[in-house]
Formats: sequence, structure tokens, C-alpha cells
Amino acid sequence: MGVVSNLTTPRVEGDLDRAVQAADAAALAAGVSVREVTDLAELNAVVQLYATIWGRGGNPPVSIELLRAFTKAGNYVGGAYDEDGTLVGACVGFFHAPSEDALHSHIAGVSSRGMGRHVGFALKLHQRAWALLRGVSEIAWTFDPLVSRNAYFNVVKLGARPVEYLPNFYGPMLDTINGQDDSDRLLIKWRLLDPAVVVACDGGSTPSHVADELAAGGAVALGVSADGRPAPGRLDAATSLVAVPPDIAALRLSDPALAQQWRVAVRDVLTELVADGARISGFDRDGWYVVRRTPVSGVPS
Repeated sequence: MGVVSNLTTPRVEGDLDRAVQAADAAALAAGVSVREVTDLAELNAVVQLYATIWGRGGNPPVSIELLRAFTKAGNYVGGAYDEDGTLVGACVGFFHAPSEDALHSHIAGVSSRGMGRHVGFALKLHQRAWALLRGVSEIAWTFDPLVSRNAYFNVVKLGARPVEYLPNFYGPMLDTINGQDDSDRLLIKWRLLDPAVVVACDGGSTPSHVADELAAGGAVALGVSADGRPAPGRLDAATSLVAVPPDIAALRLSDPALAQQWRVAVRDVLTELVADGARISGFDRDGWYVVRRTPVSGVPS
């Protein structure tokens, strides 16, 4: 990992060793090496990678000046490299206010060459170990709640928990990923030593199953109609199920009006449930958030 810990208690040292081992195992499984990026030429490669992923060659999501300042100030820039030295993924984060004991993971992306190999998982586990080795216990970031694969990755694969719905958080983004859609985001918190997170990082994540939730008394708060449109349900159950479209990126291209209907419907349901004290506690691989009004044992609300 290339970092030095000043932590001394046996338990904490054991947690750190386990985090580093999990990160190393994830990188090996993905066929990449993951390390900090500080060299100017390599930082430029990160900028170009993001410009390509987001289709913003003239206005990349981050600039070389910003990345250079981040690394100089001790923030996180990590890169995933193939055996031939090609950068196939990168992740950038900066620290919260000192009293908050957290890192904000601002942007992460994987090239087409790195897709399908769990490179993103390797990057996040490297970032987790890096943060823990600096005494930081939490990483926060945002993601588009309509992107099913990201919801599954964040909530199930990593064991992180959404805590706040942020309507149109960035304003218009106008790139090849977001198009002209509102930039709604879920703020997610990854409590790095929570038992559920430790298990997830060791490869033991457990997805939710809608059929099981319905059988246990859960109710559909937002479903899918026969023609693929959002279908409102009931919002008063202890466990609510909220559907998202299977491929929002494709839907934005094929039917922007329907994509906007989904944006508004998911926004309205999730914000109302959260305002009523419910919390997202799981995600079904087929595209359903599991939202509970009461905390789940062992899972942070």
C-alpha cells in the first residue's frame, strides 16, 4: 500500500492488516495493481481517462491543476493499472472538515478496457485501506439513484448506506453519461469498520431479494407498469420496495421523457420515505431499493 500507520492497539492493527489484505486480494482478482498517483504525467493520464469516460474532452470532470493541488495537500488519488502499465481506473477523494473524520470520494471511473473485471471494487478497497491507515473511519460519496448497477455496487458489494437524497445536486452536467437529466444524487456513507462493511470487503456481500421482502410483509412503494413506466404504490409499510429502470442510460437516449418520469417518481418516493424516518438498507440485483422504517440489526441506519 505504500503508507505508514501510527496506530498502536492490537485490535486496530488487526483491522488495518485485514483491510490491506482485502485490498490486495481485490486487486489481484481484477488483474490490476492499485496505487497512489502523484506524478504529474500520471495525474494527466487520470484527467484524460475521466474526459474519455464522461465524453468531456474540452471540459474534463477534473483538471490537472486540481489533482496536483489535491495530492500536494495529502488527499487521495488512486489509479488501477494493467500489467502493461495502462491506467484502467482511477478514484479521487478529499478530506472533510477536521472534526468530521471522513474522506469525500468525489469521482471514480473505469475505462472500457477495465469493465467487467471488478476494477472499481479494487479501487474502493484500496481507498478504504488508505483512509484507515490515516485514522479515518468513514468515506462518503454521491451516486445517481437511478443507475441500478451503481446502487448494487455501493449498497450491496461495498455495504455502504445512503443517508440523504440530494435533488439536482450538481445542476446541469451535459455529458455523455448524464445527458440533460437532472443530477439527483444519493449521499452515501461507508463506515469502514462496520461489521457489515468488513464482511462485504472480504467478499461476503448479501443482496436483498424482493420476493423474500414481500413474503415478510414488505410493500411496493414504486413499481413498474406493463409498459415500463413508474407505478406508484403504498408508502405506509414498515419495509418499502422502490423500483428503478433496468438501464437508465439507454432510456435517456431512447425515451428522454420517460427517463424524466422515472427521475421524478423515484425522487418523490424516496424523499417522502426518508422524511418519514425510513432508511435504505438493501438493494435487489433486479433493480429494487429496500427501504425500512426501523433499523436492521447490525446495519447502520
